[in-house]
Amino acid sequence: MDENKGTLYIVATPIGNSKDMSPRGTRILNEVDIIAAEDTRRSMVLLNMLGVKNKLVSNHKFNEHGKATYFINEMLSGKSVAVITDAGTPCISDPGNELIKAAVEAGIKVSGIPGCCAAVTALSVSGFDLSSFMFLGFFPRENAERKKLLEKIRKGDTKTFAFYESPLRIMSLVDFLIGEDAKVRICLCNDMTKVHEMIFRGSPREIKEQLEDKGNWEKGEYALVIELEDDYVFNKTEHTVTPEALLTDMMVKGGFNAKDAVSAVLNDPNNSYSKNELKAAALNLKKLFGQ
Repeated sequence: MDENKGTLYIVATPIGNSKDMSPRGTRILNEVDIIAAEDTRRSMVLLNMLGVKNKLVSNHKFNEHGKATYFINEMLSGKSVAVITDAGTPCISDPGNELIKAAVEAGIKVSGIPGCCAAVTALSVSGFDLSSFMFLGFFPRENAERKKLLEKIRKGDTKTFAFYESPLRIMSLVDFLIGEDAKVRICLCNDMTKVHEMIFRGSPREIKEQLEDKGNWEKGEYALVIELEDDYVFNKTEHTVTPEALLTDMMVKGGFNAKDAVSAVLNDPNNSYSKNELKAAALNLKKLFGQ
């Protein structure tokens, strides 16, 4: 790294309790020449509390690409930049990746200043199996996309997943999971580290009851951890029989024609053949038997 270049610091900030700000993070924010913030108005509140007096520049997602050039040029001239987000660790479902990528390509040192992360905090208190887990950001807004995501996570090797969700959509998400009869355990965290922090645990129906008892659930930030029950995971295995044999079995047992047999096999969660493979097998049966 060129010693004449500045450094890009990725600084974690509190997710609710200002006392969680690390001394090192505070020092870095005092020392850098520029602070790139997701929302300068919200960040100013924290910086004033910490006694930090520096130049704030907006780095939100709507201008991130254009600002990256500005920040890179400043660091190439020897200035150091700290990236912060509204709360937590930058780049975890927040802007910042464009700038980091550009800094790496420009040979600028990138240094992480660790601290709070809502997803990791929620995982740590969940009590679920954390031997492996995935963070998938915000749940989709529409039920059709939610259903696709639910099907996707059921097919993987991981059983534990962390998400963020808007307080305006949290009940809609819980209702969706109930409607899908999702066999999952949930740890739902609201306003973590704040005075009125609440953690809800249970099945989707139990979570709904707890939210209704709480009332006013459309306030605060939510992080949720979902653990799939063992019998809710798709245990997809490779077939030891040909797709022709599967279709024939389906046609004989179910009284289906070839087209309906293809659809029936595709709907089997343990099927590992693609739609094209099954269609080709159906055509092959037609050639063989003239039906």
